[in-house]
Amino acid sequence: MRKIQVGFLVSYDYKLLKNAIPLVYKYADSIFLAIDIDRKTWNGSPIVIEDRFFQWIKDFDTDHKIKIYEDHFYVPELTTMQCEVRERKLLAEKMEIGNWIIQLDADEYFINFERFVNFLKSKNSYLENPEKHKIQIQPFHVSLYKKTKNGYLYVNKATKTVVATNYPDYRIGRKTHGRVIYFNALILHESISRDREELITKLTNWGHNKQVNVEKFMKKWDSVNESNYSEMQDFFFLEPEKWKSLDFIKGANFTTLFKNFKNEKEQGLYKSKSFIFKKNLGQFFNYLFKKYI
Repeated sequence: MRKIQVGFLVSYDYKLLKNAIPLVYKYADSIFLAIDIDRKTWNGSPIVIEDRFFQWIKDFDTDHKIKIYEDHFYVPELTTMQCEVRERKLLAEKMEIGNWIIQLDADEYFINFERFVNFLKSKNSYLENPEKHKIQIQPFHVSLYKKTKNGYLYVNKATKTVVATNYPDYRIGRKTHGRVIYFNALILHESISRDREELITKLTNWGHNKQVNVEKFMKKWDSVNESNYSEMQDFFFLEPEKWKSLDFIKGANFTTLFKNFKNEKEQGLYKSKSFIFKKNLGQFFNYLFKKYI
């Protein structure tokens, strides 16, 4: 036990795993890929996963860390979010409580996974009796918004996200009932930086599909470009003001993008030490208050 277990939910954007898996492979003890056995999304739409993807997994997995977990993850009676939470819980059972359970999506690219793993290992005491000491670790997303002719538009402020826990009693997405601990790590998130058709597929099949006004969102997404992004604001798909403004980075492909981001943008997007300290102190007292009222 006390392993670093990484799980990915595999669906229509499975090809992005060729970017995501190599970034965590070396420092994970096991990597689990959860795939619907009937090849359906949480909305019941069919997906096709090419055989050559599984061949890539076989060829890449030289240390035999990757495990394929197939099950019935689409349940017609459930909402898309309920299907998501159910799948995450089933996947976590395979990853086993007593280990660090890290769940990622195919479009999430850890900037420095080794550093994140070292932080988790420094908290291994939380893996003893985890039900009594539930925690959830929150690093920060930097969201890619749109691929352009010469690079990418991205949200120029990092936002919190949950990826790891010692006790996976998920309730909404990856959020659990545990105390939040913030860690100053960045994940490049290719959330909506897709081809237009792929983006609409995502918006209509993911866990937030009932919350997003797709037509309204796509109108702004279609209109923004390298020339006018600085003249526009409020880009988030749920509460627009949460993504106030965008910035631009050159990169014709993922490899170039990732390299340019690390060299030019990474350091400027980390939170300050005082910010992390204050947030963690506040979460500590907030958790105590909720626990004992």
